[in-house]
Amino acid sequence: MSQLPLNAAEDLINANEEWAQSIIRDNPDFFKDSAAYPQTPKVLWIGCSDSRVPAAVVTASMPGDIFAHTNIANQFHSFDDNANSVLSYAVDPIGVEHVVLVGHSGCGGVKAAIEAAAAGHVEPHNPLTRWLNPLIRLVRTLDLRGLSEDEAVAKVVEANIFRQVDNICNSEPIVTAWAAGNNVLVHGWVYDLATGRIRELVVRSLPSVCS
Repeated sequence: MSQLPLNAAEDLINANEEWAQSIIRDNPDFFKDSAAYPQTPKVLWIGCSDSRVPAAVVTASMPGDIFAHTNIANQFHSFDDNANSVLSYAVDPIGVEHVVLVGHSGCGGVKAAIEAAAAGHVEPHNPLTRWLNPLIRLVRTLDLRGLSEDEAVAKVVEANIFRQVDNICNSEPIVTAWAAGNNVLVHGWVYDLATGRIRELVVRSLPSVCS
């Protein structure tokens, strides 16, 4: 549960001041150097917008370590120029070496997709259902019979990670990079909310054929 009080926005600003001061105490030139030189992260994190899975926090990373993009249920769609532009910029000019697609246990977007799939035909009448529509279609291809709710969610979470890794592998930025001999690695990770641990499900590289 969040520990922020009711005046959360003001407290965030105050916490930022304390954090900045602590960084300066350890490294007086950190922010000056950060502003003076281009960013050179080695990792692009594509994850869920869930507040319980902040990329930098769960990996103990510093500013400049991770280039990040998040959305509901860690999706990567070919029609999404936002995600594709992030991936393109991360690969070139930034030059990341790893793209990690990160899902997590108990994903609310996955639960919503399972419920929608069970309800039958769902009109994509709002931004959320339009966004989740590909995930809803994926759910309908899976056999979830006999599974508890938690088991069904876990199965879809992992299937979604594999699907999004495939989508990234087949995206224009990665296809172009691999054709040029740039062996950017594409990883599929799942984060466990109950343990705080990350587990790798799959990693793809230039010689691999994405389905």
